[in-house]
Amino acid sequence: MNPKQKQFSIWYIFIALWALMLFQIFVTPFFNPTEIPYSEFKAAVAAGKVEEVSVSPAVIHGRMKADHAKEGRAFDTIRVEDPNLVRDLEAQHVKITGVIESTLVRDVLSWVVPIALFAGFWLFLLRRMGQGQGGFMTVGRSKAKVYMEKEVKVSFADVAGVDEAKQELQEVIEFLKTPEKFTRLGGKIPKGILLVGPSGTGKTLLAKAVAGEAGVPFFSTSGSEFVEMFVGVGAARVRDLFLQAKEMAPCIIFIDELDALGKARGVGPMAHEEREQTLNQLLVEMDGFDPRVGVILMAATNRPEILDPALLRAGRFDRHVLVDRPDKIGRLEILKIHARSIPLAAETDLDVIAAMTPGFVGADLANLINEAALLAVRRNKDVVGLSELQEAVERIIAGLEKKNRVLNPAEKERVAHHEVGHALMALSIPGADTVQKISIIPRGIAALGYTLQLPTEDRFLMTKSELENKIAVLLGGRVAEEVIYREVSTGAQDDLMKATDIAKSMVKVYGMSDKLGQISFDRDRQPLFLQTGLPQTPGDYSEETSREIDCEIRRIIDEQYARVRTLLHAQQHILREAATVLLGKETITGEELKAIIAQTGTRS
Repeated sequence: MNPKQKQFSIWYIFIALWALMLFQIFVTPFFNPTEIPYSEFKAAVAAGKVEEVSVSPAVIHGRMKADHAKEGRAFDTIRVEDPNLVRDLEAQHVKITGVIESTLVRDVLSWVVPIALFAGFWLFLLRRMGQGQGGFMTVGRSKAKVYMEKEVKVSFADVAGVDEAKQELQEVIEFLKTPEKFTRLGGKIPKGILLVGPSGTGKTLLAKAVAGEAGVPFFSTSGSEFVEMFVGVGAARVRDLFLQAKEMAPCIIFIDELDALGKARGVGPMAHEEREQTLNQLLVEMDGFDPRVGVILMAATNRPEILDPALLRAGRFDRHVLVDRPDKIGRLEILKIHARSIPLAAETDLDVIAAMTPGFVGADLANLINEAALLAVRRNKDVVGLSELQEAVERIIAGLEKKNRVLNPAEKERVAHHEVGHALMALSIPGADTVQKISIIPRGIAALGYTLQLPTEDRFLMTKSELENKIAVLLGGRVAEEVIYREVSTGAQDDLMKATDIAKSMVKVYGMSDKLGQISFDRDRQPLFLQTGLPQTPGDYSEETSREIDCEIRRIIDEQYARVRTLLHAQQHILREAATVLLGKETITGEELKAIIAQTGTRS
């Protein structure tokens, strides 16, 4: 393990300047002779203070006696035509030499040493600036991390939930191991393979696994590492990267976050000269290298829609491999891989956790296992049980519990009715997700309570009625407050936003409005795998159509609101009874709510 490196600080400059100044003030004077007037020199000679002098045509250099005030200090004085000088010096027994002693040492110490200090300081500064990249003068060198065959410890056994992607990449491994198998009939392996998918699905891990399975060197870099302030640096790094790769072939080059480098040229209000030059160089290198050499270029992105078309044409990144969110079976396999390093209780069933985590990617599941291990440590347990895993799921979905946040009784009662309203609608409407848990313990940033619903299976399509049911469940909390208190509060803000988004998508995207017909009005080029949260630009339709879209969205919300109000009015006694139980326990399960419904229905 490398020792921790210190970061360069501006204080180094100030320290160096102070040291140089102190050297000039306190050290240099000891090596430089003191200049004195000729009259003072004559007086010192007459007083017997001078020990020796050397006389030259222009300067008299001498030294005082050590037992006087000057304590042996050297001095210089100007040479004056004085016929009595030699007589006076001999009278005082002053040693006279005709040649000035060498000043080489003095000159070196007074001039060369400060210059050497400055030179040393700047060399140190440049070395610190270039640390990790081979120095300041190697700015054009590639910054890719190189992992040799024995250093890549990842294999396909460490990757789960992406079986289709692994099958696609198996051909690449076979080519790197036995290229003659493909070249025998004139076949060529694809030059570029683009891994596409949401963040955290394991694209980088998959690329490393390919290198590990093939047993070849692995060059890992990021698209942002090519783009620099200085024009031409990125292109130079691309050339250097491919040159290194050809020397170590067969090997794999992996560029993460390709969209930072490969954005479409000429798009947007401002062009980026350096980025476009770097992209051009990448295109040239991909055209120039022979696929028989054995260099495979892999890249990953979660924004393929903004890549330059020249990158995606045949002969470059012409094979696209989707690394999607795992299904339930894939999540179970991922959980098993990450659970290898922690002790699990014997009764722990990871299949339950896999069913509780629809939409989770590999990074989320790794975080889940880690959170569960931390919870077990806090509880002084030796193994991680199912309760810790379930609590970790809730922490990731709803946020951290905030038991210290004390609500006043009126607010707590309102939150209880609100959450029970959600749960009752989920149980009343057929096809809604199963209610797992209801809680009025505050979580996260603003959630004062939550209702945890879990789907019984992975779904990839939703019908119009199922989307309407989702809106109804979201409106259940708001309607419950209106039924009980005859007025509403601000607690349904997030519910209303989600319900409006679903209704808007039904009208504008999915064509589920009878009035507007089978038309999609959402034509913006939105990220495929990213939720940016940015406002959408107005569509290319008239104001009249926009007004009709707004009316249809309002109609869908109003219809579901009326539907929920009818259902909850009929179950008002169950709503009150379940809220009372929830206030006492703070948390109840879906099964407990069903038991309350059965008992209350029997009594009524």
